[in-house]
Amino acid sequence: MALTKSALAALDGKDAARALATLAEVTGKLELIVAREPTLALAPVDVRTIVHDLFANTETIEAMTNEALDALKHGEVQQARHVLALLASEIVIAVTNIPLASYPAAVKAVVPLIDQGKIEEAKAALQSALSTLVEERSVLPLPALRARLLLKRAETLVEDGQRSEASNERLETLLNEARQQLEMAELLGYGKKKDFEPLYAELKKVKQKTAGGGGGKGWLDEIKAKLSKLF
Repeated sequence: MALTKSALAALDGKDAARALATLAEVTGKLELIVAREPTLALAPVDVRTIVHDLFANTETIEAMTNEALDALKHGEVQQARHVLALLASEIVIAVTNIPLASYPAAVKAVVPLIDQGKIEEAKAALQSALSTLVEERSVLPLPALRARLLLKRAETLVEDGQRSEASNERLETLLNEARQQLEMAELLGYGKKKDFEPLYAELKKVKQKTAGGGGGKGWLDEIKAKLSKLF
């Protein structure tokens, strides 16, 4: 991808020789990939990590959601769009891939155009090839990641059947914060209500079992498994 853009820059600078040399390098690398992985459909060439975070509580999220719904109800689409754009708390991993079935041939087809002096056509062909790149995105909700971290911190306390009063308070705080993070994930639309109900039920069970200082191993295994399956 970077080399293709470099070839484009060379064409912009009227440097056909450099563009051809760069495209030869692109073609060589693509042929090597195809030779080594003949069944590979998409070749990853770039990875970006994008973080969107929202520092708010559940009450604020509900208020913002209602504001967006009210704006839509009154036909204020752009106002709703502005509010909804803020309602995200996630890490996005974006992977850009080259489609190996078409990209190598598209790049090779540019070479005769450059040889014929058809620079503008060559540039347009390269832009067209770049437009075929495939981006795949994976979204990791931050509230879910934070809930998992809070449960990990709580696990040691849950397993301790000899907790002090301070440790009991700390455990209760961790479990409450984990629930709040799950509620945030639900309000932000990272799942449906039915997806979160089993998690809330498991948290409730743990709180009941640990009430009064009770403790044991494996008490958080079920909720951790459900959380991992959901996210």
